[in-house]
Amino acid sequence: MSRIIELYDFLHTIPELGFEEHKTAAFLAGELKKAGFAVMDNVGGTTGVIGVYDSGVDGPAVALRADMDALGHMVDGKLCAMHTCGHDAHSAMVLAAAEELIKTNSVQKGKLKIIFQPAEELGTGALAMIKAGAIDDVDMILGVHLRPIEETTMEQSTPALYHAASQRLKGVFHGVPAHGARPHLGVNAIDAAAAAITAVNAIHLNPNESYSIKATRFICDSGVTNAIPSEATVIWDVRSELNSTMEKLIEKAKAAIEAGAATVGATVEATHYQGIPAAEYSDEMIDLLAEAITAVYGPEGLREPVKTAGGEDFHFYIKEKPSLKAGYFGLGCDLTPGIHHPDMNFNKSSLEKGKDIFLYAVRKVLKG
Repeated sequence: MSRIIELYDFLHTIPELGFEEHKTAAFLAGELKKAGFAVMDNVGGTTGVIGVYDSGVDGPAVALRADMDALGHMVDGKLCAMHTCGHDAHSAMVLAAAEELIKTNSVQKGKLKIIFQPAEELGTGALAMIKAGAIDDVDMILGVHLRPIEETTMEQSTPALYHAASQRLKGVFHGVPAHGARPHLGVNAIDAAAAAITAVNAIHLNPNESYSIKATRFICDSGVTNAIPSEATVIWDVRSELNSTMEKLIEKAKAAIEAGAATVGATVEATHYQGIPAAEYSDEMIDLLAEAITAVYGPEGLREPVKTAGGEDFHFYIKEKPSLKAGYFGLGCDLTPGIHHPDMNFNKSSLEKGKDIFLYAVRKVLKG
């Protein structure tokens, strides 16, 4: 069995939720130490792990980042951690590449930094690592994500996976309670929320800018069936291809929510939270990954950039440090039936290709 499959198979047996990746972090930290890295664990008081290999020669600092956390799925009424997004695969590729780079004396200038990040699924893991200084000295950062078969097959990978910006918008509506027989004495929070949903659905931005906004949660209960409810909460899932579009969409949505509530005499507090920025990559890193993919697969294996409405907190690294040169590739692996599906599976032999893409890219930059 190859080293990378061995790593993946073990990590797959110890799935842990965000900021609870204790076994995963301990294993990864231990393997980095064996490989010759200086290791910091419990980064920023979290389960984050950083490994550094400094060549002692002037040169750029290149970081490889992998997420560690699993997803929570309800199984027989219990919340269970399951690796259905491929973070175990990402960690296996980065660790295997890190080991091989040191073993083959490929870091001959600058330094190589390995970032094992917690809590990507929570959208807060990258921010925790950034706050702890993980990228303060980093010039370039590379990441990877498995891709579903509809996007990319085993024979290809993409040098740029463009995730969308993602936000949650929350409206808490306040009406006036009343008896069901005297609705004229109250203000129905359900009516206010429904009016706001309709108003948001009527928002139109430039159709050339990909975006979506839709209500995904509606909570309202007066406790009985013969009373006018005075409070309701609605959550909207908001996504856009561009960060600038997201800003416009949130501004218009808040105005629509407030106007919708006002039509029935209700008030509302509209707030947005849990935002993840859209992807913004360095042309230099896209070109580097395209060259690496071509070297690993041949010219026919280079897929054009892929856009997805999914979110990824990797993009906080670029947002918080605009000078950072960032690249993020999508690995073809015949993944079915889909990411986050409880039955997600993929061709494990693809992990060798992912590792080799990392190897090529790092050697191109750090080998003398």
